[in-house]
Amino acid sequence: MAMKIHDNISMSLAKPDDLVLSLKLKWATGAASIGLGLLILALANIQLPQSNIILIISMLLLSFGVILFSHALYRNHISSNKNNGIWYNSITSRGLQGWMLGLVLTSFYIVLYFYPNLLGLGLNGQENTGLIHLFDALSLNLNGHNATQWFVYGTLYTLAILLFGYKFMLKYQKNRYQQLRTLSVMFFQLGFAFLIPELMSKLNSESSQLPYYDLKNIWPLNYAQFEQGRVDGFLNGSSLGMLLLAFSILSVFVISPILTYKYGKRWYCSWVCGCGGLAETAGDSFRHLSSKTLKSWKVERWLIHVVLVFVILMTVAVISTYLETDALQYWLTRDAFLVLIGALLTVVFSLTMIFKRKELAQDAQYAAIGFFVLILSLLGFHFFSIGSELFFIDAETLRSSYGFFIGSIFSGVIGVGMYPILGSRVWCRFGCPMAAVLGFQQRLFSKFRITTNGGQCISCGNCSTFCEMGIDVRAYAQKGENIVRSSCVGCGICADVCPRGVLKLENVSIIEGLNFPKIRKETKE
Repeated sequence: MAMKIHDNISMSLAKPDDLVLSLKLKWATGAASIGLGLLILALANIQLPQSNIILIISMLLLSFGVILFSHALYRNHISSNKNNGIWYNSITSRGLQGWMLGLVLTSFYIVLYFYPNLLGLGLNGQENTGLIHLFDALSLNLNGHNATQWFVYGTLYTLAILLFGYKFMLKYQKNRYQQLRTLSVMFFQLGFAFLIPELMSKLNSESSQLPYYDLKNIWPLNYAQFEQGRVDGFLNGSSLGMLLLAFSILSVFVISPILTYKYGKRWYCSWVCGCGGLAETAGDSFRHLSSKTLKSWKVERWLIHVVLVFVILMTVAVISTYLETDALQYWLTRDAFLVLIGALLTVVFSLTMIFKRKELAQDAQYAAIGFFVLILSLLGFHFFSIGSELFFIDAETLRSSYGFFIGSIFSGVIGVGMYPILGSRVWCRFGCPMAAVLGFQQRLFSKFRITTNGGQCISCGNCSTFCEMGIDVRAYAQKGENIVRSSCVGCGICADVCPRGVLKLENVSIIEGLNFPKIRKETKE
């Protein structure tokens, strides 16, 4: 049977196919543009009649436009993925359009974090106006309060993951693993990060203020998890509050290590996390922009562990400030807490150095430096603490500084705003403390790894190009080495774009006393 060749496919190596918009793509672009235009009109503080209806129309047009555009691009293509022409597109190759989009995104985040009044947030009891007012009716129905800038952001964030998640599923429709993990991040974002927290706020009353938050965010990503006000809210929230507090503690010390042991850090970073969910869906078109240089890898290893050390110290500092010092009245005093933390760190460091030094290899020096910094800081907390001040710095100042520089500037303005310039996983690579903790566990004792068959590798470089975490996957594949990297989030795109089936995501159980692994095929369809 003769193979049918499409007439509009160019065979030229010098000039790729022209990206001509079909009629369906034009309709999709027009609908999405009108929907976005309505939001821009509201942002410009133009009074729109029936704001709740306008919001519904805007969301429907945006959704219709993205879905129709996705269908036109990916519904009928044959291959399991389609990454053609990414270096010829101005948006996806750091061209003028890419820089303009980056400027718009970073400007939005700056306004969101620092100038919410420009979005229409009513200050000092005033009514909302502009864009935020457009979301008041939706907010009232969900949580009983007028909208804030965070409600608007959460709504748009969730909508982006849902719509671009659908686009992602069409793009990788031949890969069941990509389908399942995308459905997972869409489910957790819609339910655990958006709907449930908003509905939980209705349970609060004057006598009981239960903290409501993104339920899937655990410490250290949720660095405010164990602040006094939040803990007091849990304790005063009856059985539900105690259940949430117990879940928070178990998530850190039990649930997360077990899941990481079985599945690697991908269980969270690629299946649950909202930051990763946005990077995988809305940021998919920019995954190839992540730097693969040796210099960026060195910066990554230092920076992400510096952030982790800082968040541990900040958490210990904040908790210690509301503990008492009288050992005759309280069993858990400030000094006892510092001793317990120091003992826990010492046990973890000692066991790692004794049994897992080989797995750490040259990264052992980073672990040693981090350990000694933490221990010296704990000693400093003991000798230089006065009231709520640690090292003559108020603990709340430490927390707010972290929230400003890491929580706002790094994860928001740079982490998302710079998608079109630095790639989609800047925050995950260089700043996320949760990624650092899970990466440490993955490197030391996880069963997950990406296996390679170097004999079939043709050195095309697709795997390295599309690794959003900046890993030079091809270097491992050429040598036939398994990939067990702390930074790998197990997204599986490297295996999907490989034309030879060299890479596979596996769970490997090493049988003691034997020299061969028992391998259970995990993902490759």
